[in-house]
Amino acid sequence: MSKLACVHLRRGKEESLLRRHPWVFSGAIDHIAEGDKALAEGDVVDVITKGGEFIARGHYQIGSIAVRVLTFDEEAIDAEWWEERIAHAKALRESLGMVNNTDTTCYRLVHGEGDLLPGLVVDVYGRTAVLQCHSVGMYHSRLLIAEAIRKAYGEEIEAIYDKSSQTLPFKADLGAIDGYLWGRSENPDAVVLENGLKFKVNWEEGQKTGFFIDQRVNRDLVRQYSRGRKVLNTFCYTGGFSVAALAGGATEVVSIDLSERAVKLADENVRLNFGQEAKHEAIACNAVEYLKDIDSDYDLIILDPPAFAKHHKVLGNALQGYKKINARALQKIRSGGILFTFSCSQAVSRELFRTTIFTAAAIAGRKVRIIGQLTQPADHPINIYHPEGEYLKGLVVYVE
Repeated sequence: MSKLACVHLRRGKEESLLRRHPWVFSGAIDHIAEGDKALAEGDVVDVITKGGEFIARGHYQIGSIAVRVLTFDEEAIDAEWWEERIAHAKALRESLGMVNNTDTTCYRLVHGEGDLLPGLVVDVYGRTAVLQCHSVGMYHSRLLIAEAIRKAYGEEIEAIYDKSSQTLPFKADLGAIDGYLWGRSENPDAVVLENGLKFKVNWEEGQKTGFFIDQRVNRDLVRQYSRGRKVLNTFCYTGGFSVAALAGGATEVVSIDLSERAVKLADENVRLNFGQEAKHEAIACNAVEYLKDIDSDYDLIILDPPAFAKHHKVLGNALQGYKKINARALQKIRSGGILFTFSCSQAVSRELFRTTIFTAAAIAGRKVRIIGQLTQPADHPINIYHPEGEYLKGLVVYVE
């Protein structure tokens, strides 16, 4: 094994690593000693304490997070290592009953730091695995990752698609092009099942890996609460909440999204499950403006906006955005109505989100009770040493 470059820490900066946090920030670095070759972004490096002791090994990158830790042991990051990590990830999903589940055929196989693989996401849709690399190191390792997936699944997987072009650091300038790493699916517009409901998924052209799998459990809860209610699904994307509401017995569902393509897909998914007679309307418009203009005739409203705060620098503006849209929804919802409201911003803590909804309720002047607190599902695990991994926060509130 060639000698790796060594990232030497400043005195005392190993404390977070001793607590097994998987990031090394650039400000913690004293100096870097190159190994057998010139250091490049994405290389595997060793992290060394001020006292000269090995503490971690991970991918080097340019930016505020300088090293994403792969292991706290002095072990080779080779094909066998990747196979072991992917096998562990699959074993967790098997224990959760997600692999070869005939009722739900899409799930997350790898969830970054939650599966001790920072910078990597892998979702499974039927017999196709779709991976997204968020770091240069993971991108350089994509063929090893694909081979590890093949070894773990055998004939259960027929194709592996890389969709990293939009998730890699822009400044890395890797010229990444999305495409199949192995095999090929003849039908990228596949139909998958979630809790027995059908959804069209296009991993080649859709957002993220093709579908927002992280709301699976929460969509099923909407299904339970929808009977006899008129439902508004804002930021609907593929219409997952809309389909769930109709399956639960909603009298009518309105889906809105700024994207014409999204509302078209939402309507297609509704028709796929319930035919042309479904009580569903899809509207391409701004959700905030729509909420301002509507009458108080919805019994259940879903607010699932995109991340308003991807960085702490814009946190203040994001909180104003969450407060504004929640206040409008709380003002407009019928008495006895239920609001499902979410934040997928990692920068917004659970406590901060709850405080923001409290403020929105006070502005609306309504009596509001929390009847549910929601998070991401089990196939999006949170590394206990990396609390930042709890990105999805949700509240279910009852409004008098």
